[in-house]
Amino acid sequence: MSLPIDKPFLGFGLGLRTDHYEDILRLKPKQIDWLEILSENYMVDGGKPLYYLDAIRQDYPMVMHGVSMSLGSTDALDYDYLKNLKALIQRVEPMWISDHLCWTGVDAKNMHDLLPLPYTQAAVNHLADRIAEVQDFLGRQILIENLSSYITYCDDAMSEWEFITAIAEKADCNILLDVNNIYVSSYNHHYDPVDYLDGVPVERVWQHHIAGHTNNDNLIIDTHDADIIDPVWALYEETAKRFGPVSTMIERDGNIPPLDALIDELEQARQIAGPYYQPIPYYQDV
Repeated sequence: MSLPIDKPFLGFGLGLRTDHYEDILRLKPKQIDWLEILSENYMVDGGKPLYYLDAIRQDYPMVMHGVSMSLGSTDALDYDYLKNLKALIQRVEPMWISDHLCWTGVDAKNMHDLLPLPYTQAAVNHLADRIAEVQDFLGRQILIENLSSYITYCDDAMSEWEFITAIAEKADCNILLDVNNIYVSSYNHHYDPVDYLDGVPVERVWQHHIAGHTNNDNLIIDTHDADIIDPVWALYEETAKRFGPVSTMIERDGNIPPLDALIDELEQARQIAGPYYQPIPYYQDV
């Protein structure tokens, strides 16, 4: 499969977490091709986070991932937040930025959770308009990420993959396709996760997340605090078959192991994807 010129491929990366600041800065592991930062952790005036960010970004390409844009809320967009985000973009010079297809609060109250929306045309229009407004302000496209899902709405008029595709097409944005979230939602709602993959346009998918979760028998919770399980690895292989070269990142936010353990998982992702595409860095000719 050829690598689209307008779709950068960074290879295989990790989320930058405080536990690993010193090891990454000192060892500069070559197995890590790039790093993703949580935007809100660095929207500060100074201190240790920005010190390590500035030092580490000299050695690795970075992308920015947010949790507070609240694209689905009925509140007006928070332009103070967007101004701070734009300033961080200028500092980091990321390959791209992303946030979630969700709402996080209302009446100016942030509930610090990623809350789902009904899959309706009205919600498509609302989200697409707000994404377009954000993109106009930032002067660049963003990526939107699919959630892990635990409820459905009576008003749902389409599947989740039809929903995210319609928004991406209408807003002209791209997609961060979280493979673990697809697995979690398919388990909770009893659908075939491959149907999800088949319903998403290849050209819009610029990044993948893979992660661990907590299985409570009748419900899976997306916790990012455990090793990636075999069924998620199998779904990632199906993802690699369909989408080809897409920058892939492992998320770990709890029970964070030593860096070597995450690098081992990163190498497993590289091995799984290998038969379907060669991990060519985005800056090389293809």
